Amino acid sequence: MALAAADWIARLAAELGTSPPDGAELDALLGLAGVAAHASERIAAPVSCWLVARAGVAPSDGLVAVRRLAEEVGGED
Repeated sequence: MALAAADWIARLAAELGTSPPDGAELDALLGLAGVAAHASERIAAPVSCWLVARAGVAPSDGLVAVRRLAEEVGGED
């Protein structure tokens, strides 16, 4: 049986030696992924989250950047 998302995230965080996102971070990541998926193709959602993490940018700041880009390209709903 598949794990619930919260359990998956907690277990993956432990496997990676880090802590899972808190509620605000999770909301920002989900918002970031949603904007990216609607402004581009669905593949943009997980890769955008990865890019934000790779750049060391907080999820809330990443969401601002993704929204700004979506506005520039006319893709935000």
